[in-house]
Amino acid sequence: MKTNPGRFFEDYTVGEVIEHAVPRTLAGGEKALYHALYPARHALHSCEAFARDCGLSGPIDDLIVFHTVFGKTVPDISLNAVANLGYADGRWLRPVYPGDSLTAQSRVIGLKQNSSGKNGVVWVRTTGRNQRGEEVLDYVRWVMVRKRDPEAPAPETVVPDLPDVVAPAALVVPEGLDFAAYDFTLAGEPHRWGDYGIGERIDHVDRVTIEEAEHMMATRLWQNTAKVHFDATNREDGRRLIYGGHVISLARALSFNGLANAQIIAALNGGAHVSPCFAGDTVTAWSEVLDKAETAVPSVGALRLRLVAQKAGAPACSLRGEDGKYADGVLLDLDYWVLIPT
Repeated sequence: MKTNPGRFFEDYTVGEVIEHAVPRTLAGGEKALYHALYPARHALHSCEAFARDCGLSGPIDDLIVFHTVFGKTVPDISLNAVANLGYADGRWLRPVYPGDSLTAQSRVIGLKQNSSGKNGVVWVRTTGRNQRGEEVLDYVRWVMVRKRDPEAPAPETVVPDLPDVVAPAALVVPEGLDFAAYDFTLAGEPHRWGDYGIGERIDHVDRVTIEEAEHMMATRLWQNTAKVHFDATNREDGRRLIYGGHVISLARALSFNGLANAQIIAALNGGAHVSPCFAGDTVTAWSEVLDKAETAVPSVGALRLRLVAQKAGAPACSLRGEDGKYADGVLLDLDYWVLIPT
């Protein structure tokens, strides 16, 4: 048998290292298509001259790097997934530029069979590297994967101990980045690091309706082959799930309105895809400032943000009900660090 049906839950072993196939060279076309798929307008990734004035030379968008590395892992980690559940302890370690080629490697760090016996949760730490072997991205994610044989014995349960937040001292400021000559007029908003207060909530106001063609193009672009995104017969309801990364990028792009100067994503503290998203859903977004930190570069500050995507119609800036559960309509709850001018 030459074809590969993908791994099932019982095929994973804690500690094993998986080298993912098919390196991917990124080019300027990726940047253009990304900005066509999402209303992405952050100046540092929109204009090479603006990036040069900030000490960088036109880097690839941070979430393009994330999606590319993520896509490499799908055939080995989540081809037979029921759902991608969450993220933690992620850091962008160095910029990626057009012409760089990315590879990915994952280590299985946790396994837990669900009570139904039909599936289980797999935790992996994934590292993306460029063509020189330099690490560009490192993060943990966990995914619910079907079992091939529901009668197969459950593995020993191992649940990794993950930090709630990436420590500010561990954030990587890209070499050369300097916001001392930052042009707030060209960036689109005047708000600096000091203008944001812990606990502040920002309703990003704008909304976008997701189309089937757009999310399918995005999923193909990142070479994400998960069946739930492509095969309408894979789910009982006959609907293809929107790739969770599509919702992340859409919410990040919507956050421009209020956070236009949050130019670089530095870390991913945690995240959950709270409920499924389908074509035809209209998405809105809001952010909460969770923390602030200085960096080793005086002109660069860090904001810890909660980014929430929800379906239009849900109360603005809603997250949880009185029972502590996520409110109806919440799609994404993402906790991340960004770099912003001081």
